[in-house]
Amino acid sequence: MKIFNGLNEEELKKLDIKKFASLIKSRERRKLMRGFTDAERKLLKDIDETINGKNKKPIRTHCRDMVILPKMLGLTIYVHNGKEFTPVNITIEKLGHRLGEFAPTRKRVQHSAPGVGATRSSAFISVK
Repeated sequence: MKIFNGLNEEELKKLDIKKFASLIKSRERRKLMRGFTDAERKLLKDIDETINGKNKKPIRTHCRDMVILPKMLGLTIYVHNGKEFTPVNITIEKLGHRLGEFAPTRKRVQHSAPGVGATRSSAFISVK
């Protein structure tokens, strides 16, 4: 069984936001104590509907700065990375982090061979 700061999953889900905020780092605590934006409130409403069984659609969001809360445990949230929605499975290790940390916005650059005209040497083609 996974544990977060001495609490198991069932105990974490019973915590209110202020008590959970006391368990996480200061930057995320400050974000939670300031309150939620309208988009974050809508995301929380969608999460509540999914937990209660009213919503069957996948949860999609642009709120990359939303702090992962205990009520999100076990859900898959699709987070926008600028081009597409990346699925993020919420586990106990991800609590207190932000959604955007798990949906990278940049891909690794993979270079191939240079094209014709890319260098001075590629302009010369033998005429055999």
